[in-house]
Amino acid sequence: MTAAVTSAAQNVELRNEPMARHTSWRVGGPADRYFEPASRAALSAFVRSLPAQEPILWIGLGSNLLVRDGGLRGTVIGLHGALDALAADGATITAEAGVHCARLAKFAVGRKLAGAGFFAGIPGTVGGALAMNAGAHGGETWDVVSEVEIMRRDGSTAWLPKSAFRHAYRHVEMPADMVGFVAARFVFEADADGKAEADMKAWLARRKATQPVGRPTAGSTFRNPPGDHAARLIESCGLKGHRLGGAEVSTLHANFIVTDETARAADVEQLIAHIQDTVFAKTGVRLEPEVRVVGDALEKGVMP
Repeated sequence: MTAAVTSAAQNVELRNEPMARHTSWRVGGPADRYFEPASRAALSAFVRSLPAQEPILWIGLGSNLLVRDGGLRGTVIGLHGALDALAADGATITAEAGVHCARLAKFAVGRKLAGAGFFAGIPGTVGGALAMNAGAHGGETWDVVSEVEIMRRDGSTAWLPKSAFRHAYRHVEMPADMVGFVAARFVFEADADGKAEADMKAWLARRKATQPVGRPTAGSTFRNPPGDHAARLIESCGLKGHRLGGAEVSTLHANFIVTDETARAADVEQLIAHIQDTVFAKTGVRLEPEVRVVGDALEKGVMP
């Protein structure tokens, strides 16, 4: 077994931390408390120390998340850069929740394994991919999961089989006592024809050419409706380039919303609603967001 492990030097605990610093849209008000663990033991001890009713938000890169401008009550736990170990044992790869999905894909390809390349197109961490059954290029996270490690409210951890979870397109049902994913084991196939690396590079090139890579965005904004594509519907309604405040429908890919330095979370949320209403009025299809919207809205006219 081989492993590559890095960890934060020490715990980071901040009060009233702006979530704009921890989300890929670069918007969002302050969290009451933000915590990054230095180790698994530190994470367990911290979760165990929290009051039983304390709201907990478990995040990676914040790439599928919109935090409203009024911020979040409770505690945010950030794992990216903390739980980032990778290990390979034959065709099985164990990845901790803070590992970037693109790193997982490259790790697998480097070990001559096929079936992991789609992870290169997911702009988030393993934990986030598990939580929403993220996918790209026809692949989905839970298709290749064998078991996952979770953490409970008491700080304990347990490995559970894939069968303990119900999952569907961009949806996963989790045990009630679970606060987040800690790690997962994925089973891939041997790269028999030697095409895994070339396929991954082709997917990355296509992503760069067709998506606003490098811009503040949360990836795909809406789920694809059955038998269709959200991007096609949005573009057919003339919404490419439509702007509200500092948020804009990407002119490169209509299912992406990009933000600039003037953007507020309210701009993004209002643009999401405008897209939904317009597409429904013109096509009869109600688009469902992929992104999770959390936190408190500001009272009208109140600035943070």
